[in-house]
Amino acid sequence: MYSEVVMDHFNSPRNVGFLEKPDRVGSSGKSGQGPFMVLQLRIQENRIVQAGYKTYGCGPAIAAGSLLTEMITDMTLEDAKQISVEKLVAALGGLPPEKQHCAQLAIDALQNALGGS
Repeated sequence: MYSEVVMDHFNSPRNVGFLEKPDRVGSSGKSGQGPFMVLQLRIQENRIVQAGYKTYGCGPAIAAGSLLTEMITDMTLEDAKQISVEKLVAALGGLPPEKQHCAQLAIDALQNALGGS
């Protein structure tokens, strides 16, 4: 049902946890009301140098957060803003229609972090 990429990131998630003194923080969903994600970024010279996340959700939500942190590390802020749900789903090797919201959760947290300071 899930791709090898999804299973790999679910079984061995990367960058789980909060960063000490992040430069940006974004969240999506609502704690206690279903899936949610918090994404933290460390930025140097307009480039994401480190990302960490925590999520409460299903396996695909864990995988989406994990893969997203790998995708955006060493990316400029402008390039990171261009990552869409479709790009994340493709990088995950696809998701069933009923799990597309997991990628949306991660992208919403990223956009929230990039839109704020």
